[in-house]
Amino acid sequence: MEDLTVYESIFLMVILRLEENAYGVTIREEASKIKGRTLSYGTIYSYLDQLTRKGYVTKKIGKPTAERGGRRKIFYKLSPAGIEALKSAYSLQSTIWKDAPAILD
Repeated sequence: MEDLTVYESIFLMVILRLEENAYGVTIREEASKIKGRTLSYGTIYSYLDQLTRKGYVTKKIGKPTAERGGRRKIFYKLSPAGIEALKSAYSLQSTIWKDAPAILD
């Protein structure tokens, strides 16, 4: 398993937090809050496609809704491989930052 980039970690964590409400708009809102700046939809969907290709995320097409003019939402969910990738990223970051408070004070 390869290491996750910062953006991949952000998107996987956001999808995990949003649970059943993880679709483009909500993912963008939450990821933008974490990053501290507005992320473009191009960035969002580029990473979501990449994470899907890697097998870390699955997507499911929802039912059409009147409020969206009959368009369907695409919902995202972490796969077991995505959960393992997040665990691995957390473990790596914990190791890296283990002594940081003492060094940075």
